[in-house]
Order: sequence, then C-alpha cells, then structure tokens
Amino acid sequence: MAPRLFLSFEGIDGSGKSTQAKLLADNLRAMGRRVVHTREPGGSPGAEDIRRLVLEGATDRWSTETEILLFTAARRDHMEKTIRPALARGDVVICDRFADSTRIYQGATRGDLRPMVDQLHALMIGQEPDLTILIDIDAAEGLARAISRPGKELRFEGMGLTLQQTARDGFLALAQAEERFRVINGARGVEVVQADVLAAVVSYLDTA
Repeated sequence: MAPRLFLSFEGIDGSGKSTQAKLLADNLRAMGRRVVHTREPGGSPGAEDIRRLVLEGATDRWSTETEILLFTAARRDHMEKTIRPALARGDVVICDRFADSTRIYQGATRGDLRPMVDQLHALMIGQEPDLTILIDIDAAEGLARAISRPGKELRFEGMGLTLQQTARDGFLALAQAEERFRVINGARGVEVVQADVLAAVVSYLDTA
C-alpha cells in the first residue's frame, strides 16, 4: 500500500505556492497516485462561503480575533467534508494553505495571538500535515506579484509590505522549528521550483 500523505503548501502572497500545488498534484497523478487538491480557506461548500467573507472587502472588516474564529470554522468544515474522507480512502491530499497560515497571518503579524490560534487548533482540528512545503520569496517581490493578479481576493495584500515581511519571517521561523517543513526557493523559474518540490515529496514518500 502506498503511504498516506497529507501535504500543505505555505508561503506569503505571491510566492507561487498555488501554482506549485497544482503542478505537484498533476505530477503525482501522472505517477499513479489518487490526489485531492484543495485549498484554504475553502475546500468544502461551507468553507468556500467563509472564504468570501475573509478574503474580500475592507482591510478592517474583521478584528483579528474574529478572523481566527472564521478561519477555524472553515478549517473544521474542510477537515470533516474533504480532508479526512480523502485520507481515509488512501488519497494524497495537497492543501494550498492550512493552519500555519493562521498561525502567521492572524497569530503573529497583527498581535501576539499565536496561543489562541494553537488552542483553537488543538480543540477543533487536532491534526497537522505530514509534510509542509514552504515556497519562500522576497516580501516585496511577492507583494508585487500578488497585487498584479486579477480578482477581488486582495484584502490581505492591501495590508501592505510590512505585513508580508513579517509573515515571511514568521514562516521561516516556523520552518526552523518544525521538522515537517521543506523550504524551497520560489524566486527561480517555475520549472526549477517544480523539480525541487517533486524531489522533496518523492524523498519523503520513499522514507515514509
């Protein structure tokens, strides 16, 4: 039996993590694995409804504490409806953002609320990814990429460069503290990054 894998992608806005998550899903399917490619906030009908609440609108639409509750509610529904059923079937789950994004964007960049995030996670979610790929990029470059994209989901990008730099520093610190992380330089060409991501995942699967 192929080893189970719950994998998350993390990184600041504009890092290219969503592109790499999709490419990895395609690569693993080509290798014969069943893959569920999902995202946060979102990934289930209820969580997608919450996504529109937290990613659109004015930057001051919600307090940070309210955001933590909304993201946790979305994640709980996502786990119940999508992630746990897929893992029970033996599928690979690739998730574009998971709890680490809440730890950074709500728990660290706008106040010292990490304990609240971790307490809610332990109470309502109780699961971490087996492997987390952090696509790392310079904060200014990531922000420039992010704000050039079409669409309405720009609420966090609208909070500016300082937030993105703090988020990058937070992700790198988290990666140093957690063995499940693999840090990939996202400032290179898409194909080069893709090759490094696939190598990291295959290496993990070979030893799982």
